[in-house]
Amino acid sequence: MRFGAHVSIAGGLANAPPRGRRIGCDAIQIFVKNQLQWRAAPLRDSEVRAWKTALAESRLAPVVVHSSYLINLAATDPALRRRSRATLRDELERCERLGIAYLNFHPGAHLGRGVAAGLRSASAALDSICRATPGYRARLLIEATAGQGSVLGARFEELHDLLHGSSFPERLGVCLDTCHLLAAGYDLRGAAAVRATLDQFEHVVGLSWLHALHLNDSRGALGSHRDRHANIGRGQIGLAGFRALVREPRLMALPGLLETPGGDDAYRRDLRTLRRLAGRRPPAAPRDRVGVPAAGRRRRAARLGANKAGRRRGAVSNRRGRRAARRRGLPLAARK
Repeated sequence: MRFGAHVSIAGGLANAPPRGRRIGCDAIQIFVKNQLQWRAAPLRDSEVRAWKTALAESRLAPVVVHSSYLINLAATDPALRRRSRATLRDELERCERLGIAYLNFHPGAHLGRGVAAGLRSASAALDSICRATPGYRARLLIEATAGQGSVLGARFEELHDLLHGSSFPERLGVCLDTCHLLAAGYDLRGAAAVRATLDQFEHVVGLSWLHALHLNDSRGALGSHRDRHANIGRGQIGLAGFRALVREPRLMALPGLLETPGGDDAYRRDLRTLRRLAGRRPPAAPRDRVGVPAAGRRRRAARLGANKAGRRRGAVSNRRGRRAARRRGLPLAARK
């Protein structure tokens, strides 16, 4: 499993890959625009070039984009449905220009119309987007949800219906969020529970549809339908559950991406925890152009600085000693 985290694009998309490397990621998730706004300025060619250069230098893979939180493909309001479709299509187009393989999204909420009607609306929206973007390589990943309120996608059967109700199933896939799974009632609190839940997913949906994982512990209890993320080992799933997840052979080829609270320092701790549970070493430190790790450069510079300072202090002391010896009329050899 390639471990990573959702990293900031503050200052520009090209800043995300080096941020991911500094945290210790093998893979990353990002937004491609402000997730709380409908509109965004078009991508400039210079932004695309800078992103591709930064990503190539970072050697991170894969990259997953998380869609805007405003999108509701199952909305009852026609205007909101249109805006949701347009925004998801715009983000898919950005992924295609940037060469990003996956766009993860929440299917939306039926808002009282019922699950079946909501699933039909979401499927129609996905078909509309895929029909308008022929030949695109970026895959749309339906994220399994916690099932709060009328939100769709909490049951494996709903994911199955969205995938198989589409006219473009080859353009779709699934992302499983561990916090959401537990909150929706799928147990992950140990090796036997993880195996049973994956067996159920394989039977209802099929593991071939699974392309990414969000690795988040859960503040909410099993079946609570509370979407409240916790740091790894500090929630209801616990270390035993994550040890089973990161060692599960059926998940080894997938990216496992953190969305845990606490910022970059918490991500570093959670990544170390995941690698320890998986029995893996952390990735090598970033290297400069001549292949010297950054931390090694700092230690070497500190040693050199200390040595130079010591030599300067010694030279000053020797000069003062010679002057004192001359004042006292002693030969220099007598001072040794």
